[in-house]
Amino acid sequence: MTSSTTFIGTKPHFNILDGLRGAAALMVVWYHIFEGFAFASGGAIETFNHGYLGVDFFFMLSGFVISYSYDDRWSKGLTTGNFFKRRLIRLHPMVVMGAIIGTISFLIGGSLRWDGTQAPFGWVMMAMLMGMFLLPAWPGARYDVRGNGEMYSLNGPTWSLFFEYLGNVLYALFIRKLSGRGLAILAAVLGVVMGWFAVADVSGYGMIGVGWTLDAVNFLGGLARMLFPFTLGMVLARNFKPTKVRGIFWIASAVLFVLFSVPYIPACGEICLNGAFEFLCILLLFPAIIWLGASGATTDKFSTATCKFLGDISYPLYVVHYPVMYLFYQWLIKEKIYTLGECWPVVLCVIGTSLALAWLTMKFWETPAREWLGEKLGR
Repeated sequence: MTSSTTFIGTKPHFNILDGLRGAAALMVVWYHIFEGFAFASGGAIETFNHGYLGVDFFFMLSGFVISYSYDDRWSKGLTTGNFFKRRLIRLHPMVVMGAIIGTISFLIGGSLRWDGTQAPFGWVMMAMLMGMFLLPAWPGARYDVRGNGEMYSLNGPTWSLFFEYLGNVLYALFIRKLSGRGLAILAAVLGVVMGWFAVADVSGYGMIGVGWTLDAVNFLGGLARMLFPFTLGMVLARNFKPTKVRGIFWIASAVLFVLFSVPYIPACGEICLNGAFEFLCILLLFPAIIWLGASGATTDKFSTATCKFLGDISYPLYVVHYPVMYLFYQWLIKEKIYTLGECWPVVLCVIGTSLALAWLTMKFWETPAREWLGEKLGR
């Protein structure tokens, strides 16, 4: 049997969790394919409706891994400054590259806003610079060059990295200091807030896919959307005891795919059943998947290699795929194509291009940049 868990020092590195993060990233890409058909037709997303929950899964994984990796290091000399340096080295090279690739994509697409007008080159460069420093745009700002109110109009999914950074800051300054009971209480309170937000449909979206813009509802909803799974992941890490399980990577990946594929659930009166379903996924099913994923072991070399590959490209794939999607969306709108059956060869090219771009940026930018920053800043 080939173990899915390797050891660095005295702590395990969970290869299956890496693989699941990569599988979830692929599912986010798949979701965005169908988002494109909805944009082109002017309708709702009718297939793979809950794919954006991959982001909530990422937040929970982040809380689990950060707590498991760092909680006991503070008493051994880890400083707040060193923690922030480690997280910057891990996260920021791809933030910069995502802004650059997003800019190139926007220029290739003719610098067109969503309304068909052209954005001035100077403001495109400003949007790129702001993206590199992870500074969000207010809705209506001149450097909101697509005009859709996105925090990062050159690379929309960067919004989740903004909240990931906030989670890291709050962890280092406050959350890590909580006792196990205090952390559980905080997670429970945040769960009540998130549950209310989802079931009462506070955003009016009929789902919990909030956080991508800086209006009050989206910012507060995005903050709750990050903090609840993040702290719940920490609770899991602090109480984690592995159990015996085999084949969990493939099983868990299939379960995630099925959950994300559930059709939209209509509201029942004032109750948003779609939001309730998504909240239950975060509250119950994602923790179970992460617990079992951290416990499991792959049983063959193919599974081990798959988990490693998906883990390696998961973050780059998430960061670089949406600039490719923007060009895909423009093509769908121009050609008036609304279904997968009409353009599946192009879809395969879009996914293949995203994967290739993720591998290339990982190989020739992210890994060298992290090594260089590690030498210059110290780990």
